[in-house]
Order: sequence, then C-alpha cells, then structure tokens
Amino acid sequence: MSAPSPSYLETSQGRRLAYHATEGQGPMVVFLGGLKSDMDGSKALHLEDWAQRTGRAFLRFDYSGHGQSSGVFAEGCIGEWSEDAAEMLAARTEGPLVLVGSSMGGWISLRMARALPERVVGLVTVAAAPDFTEDEWWEGMSEAEKAQMDRDGFIARPSDYEDSDYIITRKFIEDGRQNLVLRDPLPLPMVTRFLHGTGDETVSTRLALRLLDHAQGPDMRLTLVDGADHRFSEDRCLALIADTVEDVLAQAAAA
Repeated sequence: MSAPSPSYLETSQGRRLAYHATEGQGPMVVFLGGLKSDMDGSKALHLEDWAQRTGRAFLRFDYSGHGQSSGVFAEGCIGEWSEDAAEMLAARTEGPLVLVGSSMGGWISLRMARALPERVVGLVTVAAAPDFTEDEWWEGMSEAEKAQMDRDGFIARPSDYEDSDYIITRKFIEDGRQNLVLRDPLPLPMVTRFLHGTGDETVSTRLALRLLDHAQGPDMRLTLVDGADHRFSEDRCLALIADTVEDVLAQAAAA
C-alpha cells in the first residue's frame, strides 16, 4: 500500500511546506527533524505510529528545501527553517504543544519553546545541536576554509551520510549567528527532557551538558544512552523517545 500524500501549507514567505497531521487527544506532539532529514525518517514515523496507537494528536513536516517541501536545501538557513516551524505551529496546531526536536530540530525547538512559553508545555530534544553553525562548523574551519568561504561564498566538505560533498554557505553561517540560543538566557519553564547518545560522533555529549547547564527551568533532565550514535534510531532509542514523550505529557498534565 502506498504512503498517503502529504498536505501542504503555503507560508507568508511563499514557501510550500509538506506535512502529515494525525488527529487525536492534545497536547499535540510536533516532530522537528534534523538537517537534511525529512518527515519520513524513523523517529518521525515511530512517533506517528505511537500517536495513532495511543490516540494522540501528532504533526510531522518538512522544512523548505527538505523532503517534499518546496525550495533548494543549499539556499536555506536556520532562520528560514525557524520561520517554517513557526508558521506551521501557528497555522496547523491549536492549544498546548509538546515539541520533539532532533539534532538541528533540537535547536529550532529550543527557539520555538522560548518564543511560545504559553503554548509549549513539554520539550524533548534528541541529540540536540544548538548553535552548531558557529561552535562546530565555523570554529572548526581552517584559515584556508574561512578564506575560501569569504572568496566563494561556500565550502564543500565530505558528508558522513551521503556520497556527494556537503555544501556549507556563508549565508548559513552568518544567519546562524543571528539565531544562537546559548549566548543569552534560555528560559525553559516547561517540562524538558534532553536525550543524547554517548556514541554520538556528530554532536558531542559536551554540548548536551552545556545545554543542560545553560538553560533555566524547573524540570529539566538529561538522559545519556550508552553507545547510541547521532541517528538515535535503534529500537531501544526509538522506544525511549516515545516513553519520554509519554512521561512529559503525564508531567505536564499533573502540573
């Protein structure tokens, strides 16, 4: 049986965003995917299956330049994908929310949680990568790479996940600097759970500890999973994500 076709949201910026929504009991759980990922990844689909089995409202979507949405990936940036997320939340959700952000989606979910504290009652991040454009990419570039970026507007690096090179644009770096979350106060008054694997070679557990130390909230916990890699998609990891979302929903309901 073929997969159902997505619905689409036309944004005020003229972008066409693909999404799948599952009706059910609120708060609605919203999955925010990672860089170059899409809404058909294992974590998003596992949560959708969980939502359908438990009668929970759920939403997954593709940022512009990702998956089935419009746009070119190499032309995008954190600010634009944050706009996509904000418009999706405003147009296709109602009432309280629990956000689940994976990798770059963790960064974007932190921005959404900070912007919508009256609506976001729970936050779960999976291998969150806040501020990676500055702290990992820019700081990790050689002087030659920085000079090439200044000259050409981009550099190419081998990808760990694809055969083709990974293009990092000057726009992506400069826009990232306008959207950092670890330089200013980061209040998270909602129930917050950070999940991270000790085998993650893409985003170090040091960043997970830094995020836990930097954020401010009454109920924040970091869970480290021994040996789990950045994909965090083993069966035990997928089960943990769903269990954590259930815990967050229970804690938020009891608050």
